[in-house]
Amino acid sequence: MSCIGTAGHVDHGKSTLVKALTGIDPDHLTEEKERGMTIDLGFAWLKLPDGQEVSIVDVPGHESFIKNMLAGVGGIDAALLVIAADEGIMPQTREHLAILDLLRVSRGIVVLTKADLVDEEWLELVRDEVAEYLKPTILADAPIIPVSAYTGQGLPELLSTLETLLHTASERKNIARPRLPIDRVFSLTGFGTIVTGTLLDGVLKVGQEVEILPQGKKSRIRSLQTHKQQLEETVPGRRVAINLASIARTELERGNVIALPGQLHPTMLIDARLHLWSEAPRSLVHNTAVDFYSGSQEVAARVRLLDTDELLPGQSAWVQLRLNSAAVVARRDRFILRIPSPV
Repeated sequence: MSCIGTAGHVDHGKSTLVKALTGIDPDHLTEEKERGMTIDLGFAWLKLPDGQEVSIVDVPGHESFIKNMLAGVGGIDAALLVIAADEGIMPQTREHLAILDLLRVSRGIVVLTKADLVDEEWLELVRDEVAEYLKPTILADAPIIPVSAYTGQGLPELLSTLETLLHTASERKNIARPRLPIDRVFSLTGFGTIVTGTLLDGVLKVGQEVEILPQGKKSRIRSLQTHKQQLEETVPGRRVAINLASIARTELERGNVIALPGQLHPTMLIDARLHLWSEAPRSLVHNTAVDFYSGSQEVAARVRLLDTDELLPGQSAWVQLRLNSAAVVARRDRFILRIPSPV
């Protein structure tokens, strides 16, 4: 089972596309429906023509909710980069593409939505603009498919292309060290606390004792569910809802990590290789304050440059990240740093 995520500028039709493909409205918050704009992560699923089930994480496109977008892209196998045909590349298109590039999400499809609102000549101009912009990125060879969620134009081709793309995805590794970055926490009457996320690196089973990090609290898996189906165990790469015993919803939050007891340890120091986005508006200097994003975690930090005095856009350097609070990471995890927005 694969997990794909949307990416793209606000109001370019990501959630409308997801609903057209799945029949599920990913905008679950009342405020989202009132504003007509995705604010938090949305979730849906579909069954492709060959029968394989695919989870979809729908992310917000507005710049103000970029941290919610970052919480959703950490566990995806492929991306749908959504660009409205009547507007073309916009600021959050650029930033979301940069995030996919830095996280090395190598499988993707560019979806030109709202194709019914433009003529063929305009559509070709937008297609050429997008293809040129993608050339230096990890999605340079991604197919570009015009669609309309309202007329159905291009949707069969999109599903067929997605099916082919996911067949090339390698199976998620199982190193017997399961971890699930929590991206949603809620409670249901009669069940108690439920968390959701994309499972990495191992298998989880009903009845297992687990540890919630960085708090170090212990719990037990009461039940597992994917796409409304009860499971006895779940494998890496699958989106899953976990019903946890003996722990209150208020004790958990997005960014916590579920693991087997003693297998992972929180840290406040991370040594890493850092690449500064080529379109970054300024260089990075020693001791710069940043926000650190890994999995669904968001932690304030400072960057200590180890082998240079200044990191210029497009360059890489060794750094040490000094976190303000503990995070849970593993070797070779990819991460994103952003300069905090002024309050």
